[in-house]
Amino acid sequence: MNWLSQLAEHPFYEFALILVLAALLGALGQLLRQPLIVMFIALGILVGPSVLDLVKSKDNIRLLAEIGISILLFIVGLKLDVRVIRSVGKIALLTGLGQVIFTSLVGYLIGLALGFSPLHSFYIAVALTFSSTIIIVKLLTDKKEIDSLHGQIAIGFLIVQDLVVILVMIVLSAMRMERATTLGADLLKTLASGSILLLLTYVAMKWIIPRLSYFLARSQEILTLSAIAWALGLASLGEIMGFSGEVGAFLAGVSLASSSFKDVIGSRLVSLRDFLLLFFFVHLGANLNLGVIGNQVSAALIFSVFVLVGNPLIVLIIMGVMGYRKRTSFLAGLTVAQISEFSLIFAGLGLAIGHITEDTVGLITLVGIITIGLSTYLILYSHRIYESLAPFLGLFERKHPYRENHASASSGQQVDIILIGLGRFGSRIADNLDNYPHLSYMAVDFDPTVVKEYEAKGRTIRYGDIEDPELPEQIPFWDARCIISTVPDKNISLHLLRILKAQGYAGKIIVTALNESDYGDLQPYAPDQILLPYQIAADNFYTTQLAPLLG
Repeated sequence: MNWLSQLAEHPFYEFALILVLAALLGALGQLLRQPLIVMFIALGILVGPSVLDLVKSKDNIRLLAEIGISILLFIVGLKLDVRVIRSVGKIALLTGLGQVIFTSLVGYLIGLALGFSPLHSFYIAVALTFSSTIIIVKLLTDKKEIDSLHGQIAIGFLIVQDLVVILVMIVLSAMRMERATTLGADLLKTLASGSILLLLTYVAMKWIIPRLSYFLARSQEILTLSAIAWALGLASLGEIMGFSGEVGAFLAGVSLASSSFKDVIGSRLVSLRDFLLLFFFVHLGANLNLGVIGNQVSAALIFSVFVLVGNPLIVLIIMGVMGYRKRTSFLAGLTVAQISEFSLIFAGLGLAIGHITEDTVGLITLVGIITIGLSTYLILYSHRIYESLAPFLGLFERKHPYRENHASASSGQQVDIILIGLGRFGSRIADNLDNYPHLSYMAVDFDPTVVKEYEAKGRTIRYGDIEDPELPEQIPFWDARCIISTVPDKNISLHLLRILKAQGYAGKIIVTALNESDYGDLQPYAPDQILLPYQIAADNFYTTQLAPLLG
């Protein structure tokens, strides 16, 4: 493979090789039905020093990785309205801090039991507490669950974890360098910097962005470019002020979350985000030394099991005590079943200070590889896993999980129509139903922000996820004359049809298909009607717009 290494010494050829290998591994993953993230992790190890050793331009790849991370967190911020932060702030704070305290304490005891010194056990325990924001956000986005209740709670306690990371890094940096200032002064400076950063975000959100956005939106290219500049600018400012670039980029997104153009910006940045995140995994693999971690397999397996089981368990317990349903708690808990890239940075700082050895760094690295790989599958197949474990999870749920109940939607209420999904298509149907006061309907949506908005308008709505096997027990399906699902996902529609048919629902069932292929797959299940939104829009355009013009 020397010719490969020689070819890769030129940065252009190096990047071309990496992209070719990424495309090949991505295609192989699709053929084997493996998650793309797992294949990208494999790519990072393959091109890293332990295998092909193709990565020579480490600084360039690191830069692209950092830009990708910033854009990822910026897009997350775009979707996280301030109202969402208010609604999940308390549970995010308590769950985030509770998980950090539990994992660090129990991880420390496990380290001591395995024969590690108290200092090494401390580093291992703290490294285990951080979950990967990048991995979780990518997976939740791909599953279209970033706006769900468990997705928003997960993002909330990941932000709490990131703040803990910042504080820990400050302490380590103070220990690493001889400085005139004290640790207390550094913490005070960080608090002041954070306040300034939040104030700047608020000022931009309140006065600057609303005035500039309409001017910039005259050109979508300029609007997108300005959004990227704002994201990277605030990420850089966050770094300068002692925070991670993630925090700055996230706040940049939040500042645009109430903008009318957030959907346009987000959609145009998704492809760029996915492309740049490839280099994050390459950067991760390029810094792995598989030779060092070979002696740590048994200890790494023990710590990995603890992270994969213990972290979700403590989240399940805390959220259950606070009144959330077992399903929401379980799905949110699975998102912390891995350690973060910050864990590796944290271990690297400990090595630089001289507190830990390369063997301990290798152990943390191996735990990262194992937990990131396995938790990817846990999150992707979370609904199936929940269905298998649901009978045993009642222990972690209150008798009356009040957090997800809404007085405006009593389970005993009888309605004519159940409308599932309040996206663009569903909300238009709801608006039309409002014109027929003799028909009563109940809307169901999995986005808690949408639920609160509709409640504020006095409409009957219930929080619910159509994939939840317990949904028929919470929604008065059996008394409704008609059920309309506007969710354009074939698998979700099939799931709904199977449940309703199996339980003998006698009313009308209307589902939505994205295209003609999905339409054909849904027909054998005999719904009363299959809606094709684009076809309806086209027919409506001819009837109401084009036909009158043509006479």
